Amino acid sequence: MSSSPYGSWSSSFSPASVAASSPRIDGARFVGTEIWWGESVPSQKGRVTVRSSSGAEILPAPWSARSRVHEYGGGAWTADHAGTLYFVDAGDQRVHRMVRGAEPVPLTASGPAHGGLRVQGGRLLAVREDLATTPHTRAIIEIPLDGSAADDPSAIRVIARGEGFYAHPALSPDGTRAAWVAWNRGRMPWEEAHLQVGALDGGQPQTVRSRAALQPEWISDSDLVFADDPDDRWGLYRVTLDGVAPVAAPRPIAPADADTGYGLWVLGNRWFRPLDDGRIVAVRTNGRDAVVIIDPDGTVRPIDVPADGHVSVDDVDGSRVLLSGNGSRVDPGLWCVDVDSGDVVAVRGGAEVDPHWMPPAVSIEVEGPHGAVHAFAYPPAHPEATAPDGELPPYVVLVHGGPTAHVTGASSASIAFYTSRGIGVLDVNYGGSTGYGRAYRERLDGQWGVVDVDDVIAAATGLADAGLADPARIAIRGGSAGGWTVLSALVRGGAFAVGISRYGVADLRMLVAETHDFEASYIDGLVGPLPEYEQLYIERSPLTHTDRIDVPVLLQQGGEDRVVPPSQSEAIRDALAARGVDHEYVLYPAEGHGFRSAETIVDALDRELRFLGRVFGFEPRL
Repeated sequence: MSSSPYGSWSSSFSPASVAASSPRIDGARFVGTEIWWGESVPSQKGRVTVRSSSGAEILPAPWSARSRVHEYGGGAWTADHAGTLYFVDAGDQRVHRMVRGAEPVPLTASGPAHGGLRVQGGRLLAVREDLATTPHTRAIIEIPLDGSAADDPSAIRVIARGEGFYAHPALSPDGTRAAWVAWNRGRMPWEEAHLQVGALDGGQPQTVRSRAALQPEWISDSDLVFADDPDDRWGLYRVTLDGVAPVAAPRPIAPADADTGYGLWVLGNRWFRPLDDGRIVAVRTNGRDAVVIIDPDGTVRPIDVPADGHVSVDDVDGSRVLLSGNGSRVDPGLWCVDVDSGDVVAVRGGAEVDPHWMPPAVSIEVEGPHGAVHAFAYPPAHPEATAPDGELPPYVVLVHGGPTAHVTGASSASIAFYTSRGIGVLDVNYGGSTGYGRAYRERLDGQWGVVDVDDVIAAATGLADAGLADPARIAIRGGSAGGWTVLSALVRGGAFAVGISRYGVADLRMLVAETHDFEASYIDGLVGPLPEYEQLYIERSPLTHTDRIDVPVLLQQGGEDRVVPPSQSEAIRDALAARGVDHEYVLYPAEGHGFRSAETIVDALDRELRFLGRVFGFEPRL
């Protein structure tokens, strides 16, 4: 073994290889004898195509299946068993129908955006968002498949419409009713969202008693299964209907100390699927994911699958299930699993990682000012390199966005990019994260900029106190809400020697004034409503206290970001420049909220590593 300082180890995980690494799967379907899936193509500026297990590309360039509903989109494509593709084009947000090998044909008119597509019984349901109306409106709709609505919008059947938000439309087996999830402006769906049922021939929809409902699925003409968290955990519930009205209160199905559900950021996630024989395949999350099958009598049996992070149950066919996600010992991918035979086939990605380069993350728990803090640690790892005796490794503390999201300790090339060079990574699920129950999630209520900062500092300090990290060389990196925590932690001072903020929130009043509808009231719960909390907005915002930032900062920003516009990062840049604080600012003009292009991913990683090397005193090998 060769000895060289941490951070300077040679590695095959180049920025280019990271950008070209494991696919980003966007849904999957059984189509005839094939399996189709959506996949992001970084080399084509993040275009989302649809591919087939036959090796064919179903959706050719330049078409891209991407929705902008609720800004984060999701459910941008689906297909029927005969092989007809339905997709939302990223450019015009219209729904198109494409028979394999033919040109796509529009099914909706220009103007509104669409997402959450679902084809059932030969009928196509969708979520529609119209930002041209005042106030903005959204709806659950049925789109005629003959193309008549492309020129005549009145041909669309509107099932439910309002100023709030909608998700997860599902058609009853007899085709007379639909179920969906709805929530009002001023609330986020993980705070309060309701299951609703409506008749397609009109009438007032009925609301089923629910607190934070997710994903209704019909299991008969009179029974629905959905996820909800009336207590501390999202779990499955069954409700029996008389028409559209519930006969009795929903009944729990196999309760567990784990979540079947997640923050409803995108419209395409699926946490469970009923099988035709009455069993249910479900994901249960307690930090990491587990996949189980629930028998009609409530018996629960685990299914041995490679994926244990952000698992989506994309489709079922008999005893076969399509699961996409990532894993602690495998690359992200898509698997076809037979729940009876136990057979597992990797359809796309899912290769086992080399444990010498990428050992499994270590789940850690430290005590913070507000209670336990959960995180995953990735120590430096290299089969042929070691550091000089007595040297402690530098670490990068990762702060996820949301903030209502979570990380799962998954392996990834982007993490190995650092660990293989001798830089440890600590991925923190600070208070406010999902995956540990509602109480953990609500720890952040009214305390954004306090609890999240306390928790990442506690995690970083705990690592250093245990003698696992060099306390003088700990960096913090995060994007979006994670960028806010980065900047807030730098304002606090003392714990981190470098900050890397990707499209981070810098000023709360700017965020409220500039952000989009979906998150317009998010800050009300995280900090407090305006105008009565304006002084707190000022006090909490990192931009107010840039005079306290005294360490180098790297700022990276997408020019087309409509969630956190460039004005936020540029305000921090200008304040740091005025004080002569070491910083770099990079604007990627064609990127939105999140980097998708291979060119951007390569440049961002290259800059981050060089920046860390310059500040921490090592010479990186790229």
